[in-house]
Amino acid sequence: MLTTRSLPDSVAALEQPTTVQLRPRYEGSNICTWIGFKHVNYLVEEAVLEHLRRSGWPAGMLYEDFGLCVDIVGIEAAILSATHIDDVVTARVVAEGRPVDGEIALTVGLEIHGPATPVKTVSAKVRVALRHDPRGGAAAPVPRVLEPFTVKEIDRAAFVRVPAASAPPARVADGDELLAALTRDSNAYGWKWRVPYFYCHFTERLQMSGYLRLMEEAVDLFLADRGISIKRLLDEQNWIPVVPKNSVTMLAEARMEEDVYTVLTVEDVFKRLIYTARMDCYVLRDGVPVHTAVGRITHGYAVIENRRDWSLVEFDDRMIRRLNGQRG
Repeated sequence: MLTTRSLPDSVAALEQPTTVQLRPRYEGSNICTWIGFKHVNYLVEEAVLEHLRRSGWPAGMLYEDFGLCVDIVGIEAAILSATHIDDVVTARVVAEGRPVDGEIALTVGLEIHGPATPVKTVSAKVRVALRHDPRGGAAAPVPRVLEPFTVKEIDRAAFVRVPAASAPPARVADGDELLAALTRDSNAYGWKWRVPYFYCHFTERLQMSGYLRLMEEAVDLFLADRGISIKRLLDEQNWIPVVPKNSVTMLAEARMEEDVYTVLTVEDVFKRLIYTARMDCYVLRDGVPVHTAVGRITHGYAVIENRRDWSLVEFDDRMIRRLNGQRG
């Protein structure tokens, strides 16, 4: 007989706000001492996991006792000001209400201590699903209180509104044909990427942090392809990219060692200040493209003023041309 640990019999604790103090990881301090968007989202993720622990639903216990995987399936973040490596970040997590489409909906706010008053750095919305995993041996039946959040598979395309994009063919011969179709006649860059085990969790599925890494790489490869790589602009103009907004929405599952076909499309260049890009991820199963995730990222550029400060700059003519798909 399986022995399970105690679990709250209602969602009341989950609906109570929680506050936790965190520090950014050193890995995310990529430019001077500023923390990049990916690791800002990692702070959001850590705040969500701590909220679940304090609500009596720790991720480890949910998996070990009931075979339930805590999956962050959607994250949308607005970065309002910079976070530095030694900052103490206060995270406040608030439930948006009862389950939405069978998922836990949360808002997360991050702030740091300013010279006089706290400074809000991030405002984020997060969606969480509990995905039942048949691997790993026997598990206790899912308690009734968890049933509204439990799914057998992450399959969200039916209720997640996906903005219009280049529709893939219904069937293709291979990945090359798929990428060609998705990038044809569009301001886009695409490539094939194999899912490694260290981007997965709960044994075999690509997790949210993996998609965030993938989006960061997509931008890096796109800019290099257009002749305005991050290193080139850093060397020539002392410019760095900054991200005021980003989001990733999972639509279906991608699995370890599958090939993910990723397309980054520049959708809009607003005046000379920011550009927005969309990431679409697909896997091929028996020749049928499966849309697994969609993401969006907004970029501006800043000039490094000193070891702590930067200021936003307008795009020059070269940036405008290259972002709009002109090579010259």
